[in-house]
Amino acid sequence: MAAKKKNLDKSNLSGLCNMTDKSFGLVVSEWNEEITGSLEKGARKTLLKHGVKEDNIHVVYVPGSFELPMGARLLAGKERMDAVICIGCVIKGETKHDEYINNAVASGIMSLGLASSKPVIFGVLTPNDYQQAKDRAGGKHGNKGVEAAHTALKMVSLAHNLKESDSKIGFK
Repeated sequence: MAAKKKNLDKSNLSGLCNMTDKSFGLVVSEWNEEITGSLEKGARKTLLKHGVKEDNIHVVYVPGSFELPMGARLLAGKERMDAVICIGCVIKGETKHDEYINNAVASGIMSLGLASSKPVIFGVLTPNDYQQAKDRAGGKHGNKGVEAAHTALKMVSLAHNLKESDSKIGFK
């Protein structure tokens, strides 16, 4: 399992573009609030650490993970976002409910990113139990909110760099 082998919150972020004028959205599920609150704190702290201004971090809360794609769409429609990070936690239960939710959320987040041409980041934990969720929300496996913020920063930087290079090379 990748989480056991690698803690991405220590990944290399050298070479990022300047983030002071970049705007990020955080859409946070209220379900499993102890977990999602820790993920949100990790993501926010990481964005600030890498130069994003507090005023350029826009946070909205949705009831559960299923509502993350719509929350991201509504937030991105109201504010100019360079990226949106969706934060949630769906813990496996006794039924297949978690599978339906996780598949729908992953598909919705991916579709929104492709349709908007903006990074929409899947920061949703899909653990088997509450302890696994805690381990990934600041516990022994790090904070996956930090990892989601790293992904957002890297994707925003990629978009920025590709846009800058667009005018320098290519055929038109």
